[in-house]
Amino acid sequence: MEFPNVVAWAIPGFLGLLAAEALTARRLRLRFELRDTFASLSMGVGNFAIGLTVAGLYVVAFQAVHSVRLFDLGYTPAVFVACFLLEDLAYYGFHRISHESRWFWASHVVHHSSRLYNLSTALRQTWTGRISLTWVFWLPLAWVGFPPPMIFLFTGISLIYQFWIHTESIDRLGPLEWVLNTPSHHRVHHATNPRYLDANYGGVLIVWDRLFGSFVREEADDRPRYGIVKNLDTYNPLRIAFHEWAAIARDLAAAGSWRDALAYLFGPPGWSRDGSRSTTAMIQERWHAAGEPRGVAAAHFAVREPDARTGAAATADVASGPGMRQAARAL
Repeated sequence: MEFPNVVAWAIPGFLGLLAAEALTARRLRLRFELRDTFASLSMGVGNFAIGLTVAGLYVVAFQAVHSVRLFDLGYTPAVFVACFLLEDLAYYGFHRISHESRWFWASHVVHHSSRLYNLSTALRQTWTGRISLTWVFWLPLAWVGFPPPMIFLFTGISLIYQFWIHTESIDRLGPLEWVLNTPSHHRVHHATNPRYLDANYGGVLIVWDRLFGSFVREEADDRPRYGIVKNLDTYNPLRIAFHEWAAIARDLAAAGSWRDALAYLFGPPGWSRDGSRSTTAMIQERWHAAGEPRGVAAAHFAVREPDARTGAAATADVASGPGMRQAARAL
């Protein structure tokens, strides 16, 4: 059984909703910046084009794994439901490790690099995810016996679903907040505030975060602030796509041992041999040590990080917003 490319079908809807949000931005007090939007669109176009280019190899890999499957599951309604749930769990695993391992973060950081949070941010996608093997997290589904076309269908549906949650125009959604990933939950995921760092990894469902301890609620007194740590200050798609890979290359060249090299490559983003950079755990530990209770916004907490280009110390004030994630993702 074959299914259409649902993402390709959704593109006109993406663009239409993006245009509608942009046209109502002033009335709804939403933040848009034309250069940022075009940068996000450029990343999305590049991601889609690369996907089409390597689609054949992608299919071959899944078919090869499926050829040694454990079970013949077929296309029954129960199998569709199971595939939807397990695909979403696979996405959770991929998404979580993409924040916890620098190798995968180097691709995923692209999606977090905008200082704004609107529907165009959903289209800011990596160009290097397939090269960094992010797709291997879905291979176990093919090995168990789920047909590759069914897996591809649900990965596409997940991507489409996640488009609309990239907005500040929708508040909480009542009881749906317990089960589904919503704009409120995903704003937390994109936020740089210490309390929000590395949380809410779910795709369609938020239940995985609740089960595995990575769920954080959006607080009214701690408005999410977006971006990465030391922001790129560029709308150049090439720099957006490859800046973290370039930083990894510099760190590998300066690594003093194989152990350090492996840590720079696969360790948590922000790890450094001399401790001059900060991981998420370090940032949150300092934040709590500074006496910030969980219900109070961190108005004056600041960290000092070495500048990625000059090595000079730079201060990122949490309250100022976009600089915060750089403390967790030191380049």
